[in-house]
Amino acid sequence: MTRSVQALAYARPSALESSQVGAVLGLETAGGLTPRGAEAHPRFFAGFLSAPRVAARGLLAVADVAAARYYQRALPASLDPVVTGNGDRLRFESFSGCCGVYARLDVLQEGLDGERTGHGTTNVDVNNPLRDALSRITADDPLHLRVGPDELAVTTLDGPVVEKKVPLPDRWLRGFAEAQVASAGFDLRAELTAAQAVAFLRSLPRGSGNAARGAQWVVASGSGLRPTTRPVPGAVCLPGPERLVALQRVLRHATALRVYGPPVADGAAAASAWEVVLPGMRLTLTLSPDSSRGFSGEGGVLEALATDDAAADAELVSVLLAWEPRIEPASLAEQSGLSTERVRAALTRLGTAGRVGYDLADAAYFHRELPYDADRVERHNPRLVAARELAGAGAVTLDGTLASVSSGDRRYQVRESDGALTCTCQWWADYRGKRGPCKHALAVTMVRRGATVAGGVR
Repeated sequence: MTRSVQALAYARPSALESSQVGAVLGLETAGGLTPRGAEAHPRFFAGFLSAPRVAARGLLAVADVAAARYYQRALPASLDPVVTGNGDRLRFESFSGCCGVYARLDVLQEGLDGERTGHGTTNVDVNNPLRDALSRITADDPLHLRVGPDELAVTTLDGPVVEKKVPLPDRWLRGFAEAQVASAGFDLRAELTAAQAVAFLRSLPRGSGNAARGAQWVVASGSGLRPTTRPVPGAVCLPGPERLVALQRVLRHATALRVYGPPVADGAAAASAWEVVLPGMRLTLTLSPDSSRGFSGEGGVLEALATDDAAADAELVSVLLAWEPRIEPASLAEQSGLSTERVRAALTRLGTAGRVGYDLADAAYFHRELPYDADRVERHNPRLVAARELAGAGAVTLDGTLASVSSGDRRYQVRESDGALTCTCQWWADYRGKRGPCKHALAVTMVRRGATVAGGVR
């Protein structure tokens, strides 16, 4: 597994302190992008939280996921959450160490009372003393939130005094991107009242005892959600229900639970998203199709990475982004002169570089810039690299809807039918397209579209 070390440099630790205005939650930032360019310690917000207890527990839930491994639990994992200022809201995101759970807390405009929220993306320090302090917030006394250095420190910072170094595997970055791609294909399947949400979530196992049982399914009913033995139309896969444990932190404050998933296909396990609606905010967990199967191997982004047209389109579309909370493909199509279909492919490609996310409640992309070397997602994606090598070596021979690909001492047949590609390789036999195209199908796509071997989102 390819990995690097991510160095997060903070001016000081984040802390919950007392002041003349009451309690002050100071979240320190470390390196990120803003409309002004790269900044060592960007500042996004200073003001009061409308629901301090809810915000504290929501932030802890995001931190829980960042520090968790729901598979191979013996291995440690911890990467500080990412915060994005979108002008009218703050988004706190994290991804589990096992690459199977994505978490996001959206603190909306009605949940913030202060200066206008800034624009940009950075890491935010969540340390153990801060977690302990947040867990002790039991009343909605005034709580002032500061994201970034205080006004005096902005001009007096001499350099970082707190540094964290954590491993950053490529599959973590790929998984972060794949979670967004999966979410863009979800629809709302059920919406539960607060009482129904509490009853359902509290009935789920907290341990990992059910992790080996395979895919489980639920379907909307008059009383909320009920289990079903097979994936009937409208059903949602609940893979590894114990992975929803982070939602327990905010249950008492929930006003609704929304459940999202893709259309049922062949009874195969699928990803799903679980969104708890809170006063002035939303907390969402997105689960990979299996506890032992991270998002990084799903392959949903590969076709969008396979052509140079998509690279050029993504570069053009990226210039038009301005940290919007809602990205409208039709508007981008009008501004860029591209078709809406090409804009959506460009957004998928930008998602692989951490430059857009997807908000299910808004059914729209949003702009953010992950503070990591996310270009590695494309450069080191094994299937994509192998496909480019095959295309560049002249291993693909086209013959109408049929193509042959020479790989090693074997030749594989790739056939197109109704816009979909099938292959005679073992990957296709094992997954039948459910985890993205194989390297042979990708190579055929590249050759048919005239793509070159080089390329990438910059």
